[in-house]
Amino acid sequence: MEKLSFKVAEFEGPLDLMLFLISKHKLDIYDIQISLLLEQYMAYINRLKENDLEVASEFLEMASRLVYIKTVMLLPKHEEEGQTLKTELQGQLLEYQVCRLAAAKLGEQNQMYSTFVREMEPIPVDRVYKLSHSPAELYNAYQDAIGKGRRRLPPPAQAFSGIVSRRVVSVASRVVFVLKKLYRTGRTAYLSLFEDSQGDRSEMVATFLAVLELVKAKRITISDDGTQVNFERRRKGKEN
Repeated sequence: MEKLSFKVAEFEGPLDLMLFLISKHKLDIYDIQISLLLEQYMAYINRLKENDLEVASEFLEMASRLVYIKTVMLLPKHEEEGQTLKTELQGQLLEYQVCRLAAAKLGEQNQMYSTFVREMEPIPVDRVYKLSHSPAELYNAYQDAIGKGRRRLPPPAQAFSGIVSRRVVSVASRVVFVLKKLYRTGRTAYLSLFEDSQGDRSEMVATFLAVLELVKAKRITISDDGTQVNFERRRKGKEN
């Protein structure tokens, strides 16, 4: 028997292998000699095992099927059943052969079309807006566009009115105010210094800081109970 020499990767399945064996040994696909086909098929399986290659389960399953067909055909009482199994196998091989030929033709067409290049054609641009919308949709879109435009504008002056419009009161001006108030009477109630502020926080804070500055400079004193502010007059000749 001729020694097999072929590449394992060429066979996609057991049917592909059997078509190769039928073509190689010139067997009649319409009247397959199961014994000869089984012998060639098992030679392929054994060759894989000798090369320590993994044998796919579908190849082993087909080998078992061929052995079963050969066994049944050898039994006189089951000869018809064996012939039926043989006919089914021949039908599968014929269908697979047709599919393989069709795939080869499609592959040739694909290679031919893959080299086809079509030049670009100018496409006319239609700038007419052909959709229609209800007035409510147009109004909402207009309002949305206005809102986006307004968000890009700088904030209006009214947004800074609470910050810029507040009156800035300096501590120096309140120092003069406290000294004038105490110069007339020499003393006054502590809370009376804040009566003219009328709730203006900036003026009240500036007045409080002015009192602290005057106490630090020893120009005024505050009573122990914190209710009176006294003016300290400096005598001439004792000032450094």
